[in-house]
Amino acid sequence: MAIYAVGDVQGCHAELAQLLDQIAFDPAQDRLWLVGDLVNRGPDSLEVLRLVKSLGDSAITVLGNHDLHLLAVAAGVAELHHSDTLDEILGAPDRDELLDWLRNQRLLHAQDGYVLVHAGLLPQWSVAQAASLAREVEAALRADDYATFLARMYGNAPHHWDDSLSGYKRLRVIVNAFTRMRICTKEGGMEFRFKGEVEHIPAGYQPWFDIPKRASREATVIFGHWSALGLKIMPNIIALDTGCLWGGPMSALRLSDRQLYQVSCRNPVAKHW
Repeated sequence: MAIYAVGDVQGCHAELAQLLDQIAFDPAQDRLWLVGDLVNRGPDSLEVLRLVKSLGDSAITVLGNHDLHLLAVAAGVAELHHSDTLDEILGAPDRDELLDWLRNQRLLHAQDGYVLVHAGLLPQWSVAQAASLAREVEAALRADDYATFLARMYGNAPHHWDDSLSGYKRLRVIVNAFTRMRICTKEGGMEFRFKGEVEHIPAGYQPWFDIPKRASREATVIFGHWSALGLKIMPNIIALDTGCLWGGPMSALRLSDRQLYQVSCRNPVAKHW
């Protein structure tokens, strides 16, 4: 059995299908780990959801910010943005089935020394604590009143973790760290406007994975979300958002030997930053 980790898909169905062909993915034997943001901005988000869902237990995906945005729009608690490409999903005959499946996906997956997450982990979170916090959000997403949670998850505050946080403020910090964070202070204060390259990070901030003595450093964290960071393969981090949506390749990494596979973007989208 081989495990392949795949970067942000964002509606690029043709590239994902080509990548699966390139790695000769066998759902009966292999496993696919996706870093989230299956949908949005790209042309074929509906077909991406159908494909990943069809893989059943052979695919594990964590939720990204665009996936959560889709759920919020579908629940009627958020508005579509001008650059969203979610209408096809929202009007699909199997819409409810797909959205229910998406709502039941994980925020974090930990296995055999790896952690799969969309954006990152706050420096004070151990893997065990992060996994426990992820379960809190997953429970809120799966509850009967999940729409209330989705309506309250938006916002940048609080921008740092405190064990005493409760209610929707607590859940919002967890969601923001797992799905939106790129940089933070050494104390874990998050900043959400920055999306650029490492050399342009504002003073006082660092990539979350570079914070000295972060509590999750013994694990290998696999993540996406930061296309300007690009491919980054180090002993304890694997960054896989290579910007297929914007004209870069879509990337997969076989975890056993870190063999890289890539396919080219077919129809890049103009950036709306």
